Amino acid sequence: MTTATASAPIPLRQDAHTIALIGLAHGTSHFFHMLLPPLFPWFIREFGLSYSELGMLVSVFFIVSGVGQALAGFVVDRVGARPVLFLALGCFVLAGLAAGLAQGYAGLVLAAALAGLGNAPFHPVDFTILNKRVSPARLGHGFSVHGISGNLGWAAAPVFLAGIASATGAWRTAALAAAVLAAAVLVLLLWQRSAIDDRHGARAGQAHAPGAQAGEHPMAFLRLPSVWLCFSFFFWSTCALSAIQSFASPALQQMYGLPLSATALVVTGYMLCGAAGMVVGGFLVSRVARLEKIIAICLLASAALLVLVGSGVLPGMAALAVAALAGLGTGLAGPSRDMLIKQAAPPGATGRVYGTVYSGLDIGFALAAPVFGALLDHGQTGGIFHGSALALALGVVSAALVGGGVAARKGR
Repeated sequence: MTTATASAPIPLRQDAHTIALIGLAHGTSHFFHMLLPPLFPWFIREFGLSYSELGMLVSVFFIVSGVGQALAGFVVDRVGARPVLFLALGCFVLAGLAAGLAQGYAGLVLAAALAGLGNAPFHPVDFTILNKRVSPARLGHGFSVHGISGNLGWAAAPVFLAGIASATGAWRTAALAAAVLAAAVLVLLLWQRSAIDDRHGARAGQAHAPGAQAGEHPMAFLRLPSVWLCFSFFFWSTCALSAIQSFASPALQQMYGLPLSATALVVTGYMLCGAAGMVVGGFLVSRVARLEKIIAICLLASAALLVLVGSGVLPGMAALAVAALAGLGTGLAGPSRDMLIKQAAPPGATGRVYGTVYSGLDIGFALAAPVFGALLDHGQTGGIFHGSALALALGVVSAALVGGGVAARKGR
């Protein structure tokens, strides 16, 4: 009976149900990456904050998230992914409330820390549930939906938050509405909790992947140059994303004289173009042997578009559209990036490698935001786009080195 049950095909509807719920949860986590940045202009008016101080709020979020992500995998292994997911969403509710009730900078720091704490476990939680609940034949689609939902969460946040703040004239209403949104997602996942139970599913009882060297220290993978090159790739590409997410809107407003209601759309456009790029990029992965070539072409094209925007020569709305279009290249490169990391990971250490590499994302956000905020404080609006382009170019160098190492390994 046990063997028959284990070998029985998983219905499409069951897999789709789990994938959709995890996609919704992941989209919510990315939405809360952007809880505060779309409201920066309102914070400046109410609290008299500088862009450097606002950049530090982003740093607080990602420092908490980065440290928490390194620890969250151990918690997930001990207590399971589902209860950790529920706690994470609860932190998002508290973050929205803290932001909406903030009376000064300290309250915003608290909101950033709570949102970072909620964000920390999402990668180990999501990938644990997907790997254990979704059948192997559909797991690739689960990963694709996971990535696209994150971009959609990033895209929705500025429209949701800036839109409510502009329509009501009260940024606090927008922050409190975000808390309600997180609570609604939490209630839905509690209601559908059987579909995300990582204790039962297609491979819930499966042992850890074979391939690790017997007796090898679990942290031995940290000695591999490819791991740190992948980390650096995530770091640089995230520095570019941090600049766009946090400061592209005010930079376009200052450079081109566009209204804030229009420039707030640049992040949404960038993320939607990125999501579209991910769909196409998923097909490119299986057709190109040297993945670093896809990454280089796509990221350098995005960098060129950002340099054009930073030059100040475009008409206002054209600059906004070109900045948004740059997201297409980063999206096209996304699936190749993830596959390149998988190829660079030694057997049996894929999970640990992804955990380490993804911490480059948090550190990139944490360190880049104050730097780009300082550029705006000193009137270097073009530096937001030129700096993003430089970071993408440095990411291409890292990806090329990783790809070269992978090719050398295959050629042995």
